[in-house]
Amino acid sequence: MIGAGTMGHGIAQVAAQAGMTVRIQDAIKGGAQGAIDRIAKNLAKGVELGKLPAGDRDAALGRLSAADELAIAVAEADVIIEAVPERIELKREIFAIVDKIASPNALFATNTSSLPIGELADGIADPSRMVGMHFFNPVHLMKLVEIVKHKKSSEAAVALALALVGKLGKTPILVNDSPGFASSRLGIAIGLEAMRMVEEGVASPADIDTAMKLGYGHPMGPLELTDLVGLDVRLGIAEYLERALGPSFEPPQILVDKVANGQLGKKTGSGFYTWGADGKKS
Repeated sequence: MIGAGTMGHGIAQVAAQAGMTVRIQDAIKGGAQGAIDRIAKNLAKGVELGKLPAGDRDAALGRLSAADELAIAVAEADVIIEAVPERIELKREIFAIVDKIASPNALFATNTSSLPIGELADGIADPSRMVGMHFFNPVHLMKLVEIVKHKKSSEAAVALALALVGKLGKTPILVNDSPGFASSRLGIAIGLEAMRMVEEGVASPADIDTAMKLGYGHPMGPLELTDLVGLDVRLGIAEYLERALGPSFEPPQILVDKVANGQLGKKTGSGFYTWGADGKKS
């Protein structure tokens, strides 16, 4: 697992709970061990709530290890999943390095929510072994994983990715490589329109979210979801989709301004809602 942030530690957790041996690597010194510490807290809470036997927690933690060096992390790995920030140059750089040191039979997967898989794959010697594996936050609760195949993805790589998702206890959907794939394109479209409604004074963020939850059965409203994902992340996706698909994905000024002001959502304590240290919004 390359990248120990919100998504990386979540993917590592569900893989370890599914019986897989997982090594975590992060560019920030101590980041990988920090991810394991976060996983330990998550699992401890599960035990406390009676949702997870203590033996299962201990077994999962025993399958996790931190690796500061990329070469150590990917050595002999069957599957290498990347979940670093959404910058295509960074992801290409990482895969170019990994391509030289990983097993020639390893599956390469990127957790990107919108970047073109084909462009990432073009940077490695065998692009057929690259797929997208788009997990959703929080990983341990969300059941969907979007498998994205590009034009050169092999049937074997796609089949392995689908099997892996099944072993993780998730439900996969298979989509072709296109801007925003399926989930991000739809999710961003709803989210951006909700932001425009706030700008125009149509309703408050809380009432807009309630409309989608109670009126359409969404488990979470689009503005609360934006706070959870990160306003900076959503801005980056919107800017990319605007370039790729046109002005309907132009970021609303309210989103641009909040990101410029450092209001990035739950992780900074402020976005479309105010978030307390207890993780509750107001």
